[in-house]
Amino acid sequence: MNAKYNLMKYAGSLQQAAYVRPFTYTEGRSRGLRAYDVKNGKMSFRVLADKCLDVSEFSYAGVNMNFLSKPGLQGLGHYDTNGPEAQRSIMCGFFFTAGLETIGAPCNVGGVDYPMHGRIRTTPAEYSSCDAFWEGDNYHLKISGEMRESMLFGENLVLRRSIETVYGEKSFTLTDEFENQAFRDEPLMLLYHINIGWPFLDDNTRLYIPTTSITPRNADAAGHEADYDKMEAPKDNEPEYVFIHDIEADSNGDTEALAVNPVLGLGLKIAWNVKYLPHFMEWKSIASGDYVVGLEPANSLVHGRAWHEKHGDTHKLAPFAKEKNVLTFTILDGESEINEAVNAFNQKF
Repeated sequence: MNAKYNLMKYAGSLQQAAYVRPFTYTEGRSRGLRAYDVKNGKMSFRVLADKCLDVSEFSYAGVNMNFLSKPGLQGLGHYDTNGPEAQRSIMCGFFFTAGLETIGAPCNVGGVDYPMHGRIRTTPAEYSSCDAFWEGDNYHLKISGEMRESMLFGENLVLRRSIETVYGEKSFTLTDEFENQAFRDEPLMLLYHINIGWPFLDDNTRLYIPTTSITPRNADAAGHEADYDKMEAPKDNEPEYVFIHDIEADSNGDTEALAVNPVLGLGLKIAWNVKYLPHFMEWKSIASGDYVVGLEPANSLVHGRAWHEKHGDTHKLAPFAKEKNVLTFTILDGESEINEAVNAFNQKF
């Protein structure tokens, strides 16, 4: 008999073990924020319909793996992306999408102001939906929608996103398609800001990044490059470190990064292709209360729009051209899976 037949002997409704459910937050600054709650066995995560379908919370077997900044969950009414005010409402979560007209610090280009890490991260999804369905012996949970970053007489960039997981698998896949629906070449700057936090992240956590060279972003990070792959214990008022990595990929352009906590017996593998994401940044903060490491595949450097314009290498998308990125997030559960993934990483890179 097939797997579906046997599984449904135990669960006539698979919502006992796997589901995707829309809901709305009802209190505090998150009041009115629409989201989706996803459970796939031991793996749980939440997708924010009002924030670019970004993933805010991510856990496995009850262990939280994401970073949530001090301001916490924010609804649209409490968001301010202007200048340094963004840091009062930027909540980070498991990942947020930085772009699409700029990434990095706020800047002004040609008399136009661009907010910190861009506007797409605060853009609500349209045509958003969720579904749970059998496809052969596989039970799929899927969320999808569209975000548009546009302006009268300006840009018209569309992001179509889907997030999908299959029951019994310890992973989910993010698929993004970007299209320039304007009639001019348009800058497309993109950074996936993947934020790992406590208790998965502590001073036992180790990183595996296929780096060939590391450049500190500024003086605060200089001198700390040798420890890019480990987390120290929290330190009061320590400045953040940002490292720019040159990374390796295989002959198909596929690459990956691992975060592993051997004491907890948990790991996370992030896989992507460098065709449209050739850059990689690491954001490391051991500051007390702001304890996080960010793993950041990107199509541009974190220096931002003004820097790229000055150097004449701003990534652009032609009218009605498309680009597609696929990122896969996989849990490593137990010593055996961790060792297998680390050994495979070392053999590849």
